[in-house]
Amino acid sequence: MKNKDFLAYGSALGAAFFWSFSFIWFKIAYLGYDPITVVIFRLAISAVLISVIAWSLKRFQLPSKRDFWLFVLMSFFEPFLYFIGESYGLMYISSTVAAVIVATIPLFSPIAAWFFYREQVRWMNVAGLLFSFVGVGLVVLNGSFRFDASPLGVGLESMAVLAAISYSIVLRNLVGRYNTLSIIAWQNIIGVVMFLPVWLGLEFQEFTSKPFHPQAFRAIVFLAVFASTLGFVFFTQAIRSLGVNRSNTFINLIPVFVAILSVIILKDSLGIQQIIGILIVVSGLFLAQLRKRRKADAFEAIEVSTQRKG
Repeated sequence: MKNKDFLAYGSALGAAFFWSFSFIWFKIAYLGYDPITVVIFRLAISAVLISVIAWSLKRFQLPSKRDFWLFVLMSFFEPFLYFIGESYGLMYISSTVAAVIVATIPLFSPIAAWFFYREQVRWMNVAGLLFSFVGVGLVVLNGSFRFDASPLGVGLESMAVLAAISYSIVLRNLVGRYNTLSIIAWQNIIGVVMFLPVWLGLEFQEFTSKPFHPQAFRAIVFLAVFASTLGFVFFTQAIRSLGVNRSNTFINLIPVFVAILSVIILKDSLGIQQIIGILIVVSGLFLAQLRKRRKADAFEAIEVSTQRKG
């Protein structure tokens, strides 16, 4: 293997690992802080880091007047609605269940592309979607096929999935005119502005009354630096060398990584049914990516921002 290939594969694997860890860091951050507090600090730190990186590389772009409201709409779907669904969902269900649900995002993207842009949907996408639905069912249901996971938590994570897909539809109108670093920087900046009144109204008073929690705040910093910043930088580097589809193969491993990390760090337990369900979901994700080699289009490229997630 060439050094260049080794670096590309390492970057893709690193991105998947950081995004997997984000589900764990959320749980640790909740030991000391409420969900909106975690999200707003994560976005603020990441916005500064990505903006600095973009400026240093002379890649920072300002939105045009025509595109500004598209940036606002995009940021409303993600990070605003997405993180409300994901962060509150993680209060009710395990990191593993959340990761499995969020991992279905790339399966729904082709359906959204067909509905809004009449792009062709391949039978592999449909098969992968159905296959993964079975796997998700095994993860969230118990042995008697009743909800083992909180329906509220599952519903919130499902809202995050819908928000991410809506985000990708809006984002498609911007990817041809703005680079990845600028888009992520602006969505985080606008996201902070959107979350600020919610935070001030719901959590600010409690935040100021609580003592500083070093472990929880460290988890927020890790979320910002590794999941929201370096994860995207690494994945962008992987895409340049491997392309979107080959890079996405590594991202499909996120539910597996999260399951392992949850058992090791959070001491979660996994039954045989849940393990089988995770494997079925991952198999469905891989099945949906089996295709003839072709040039990746803009809709595929935006999956950089809808794969992680956490």
